Amino acid sequence: MSKPVLPLLMISPGKEVVLVSLGGGLNFRRRLTDMGLAEGVRFKILHSQGPGQCIVRVGNTRLAIGYGMAQKIIVRET
Repeated sequence: MSKPVLPLLMISPGKEVVLVSLGGGLNFRRRLTDMGLAEGVRFKILHSQGPGQCIVRVGNTRLAIGYGMAQKIIVRET
């Protein structure tokens, strides 16, 4: 059985996820893609608590993603 898709904010730190889809407009999707977050990319959640920012590691790069943006990033645990 496959794991459910959830907003990035709902995933606990330490988990590895795969990006399923990006909500938002063209500029939002382009910005995240430029940072290395595109559909199918695997990355690890380093910090995700409360209404603050979420910190993820994509390859060797750490990214801080704001609460509003993190709500629009849909992922599945691997």
